[in-house]
Amino acid sequence: MDGDTKPWGRELGRVTAERLVSTISTGPEKHLVKLSMEGVEQIDASFASEAIAEVIGRYRKKIGICLVDLSDDGIRFNIDMAAAHVGVPVTVWNGSQVDILGAKPSSGNREALNYALERREVRASEFADVAGISIANASTKFKSLWDNGFLMRVETAADSGGVEFLYRRIG
Repeated sequence: MDGDTKPWGRELGRVTAERLVSTISTGPEKHLVKLSMEGVEQIDASFASEAIAEVIGRYRKKIGICLVDLSDDGIRFNIDMAAAHVGVPVTVWNGSQVDILGAKPSSGNREALNYALERREVRASEFADVAGISIANASTKFKSLWDNGFLMRVETAADSGGVEFLYRRIG
């Protein structure tokens, strides 16, 4: 944002989004991008929609993008409103505290998301054991969370010789 501590408006949001997309796409391959909000004093919802929510939505399922150092309630509110409007979740970390702004998981998937957010990575079979549900049910929950941008996933080899997905929190 070129040191702008009070970015405002859709047009500046688009310019910032273009710069962010350019940085992400031309740099080394990334699986996680952390955007620091330190020093930002003010953001309106239109800027947050273009520069944050739209970019996160663009990279959903490919690159996990989260915000860090976001403590201002007014900025949080505007990002939450913008992300909800666009329909994307925005993962926010303040130290070890995590919050999801914008889109919310279904009530049936909330427990699975909370379980995943408490760990760096998780397998559906682990959650199935804890929640007392079938592995297929747990797998469906995690796939839905991945499809909707709440988690990232990596394909791994299962002990059985098949394919297994390892789900990772964003951040």
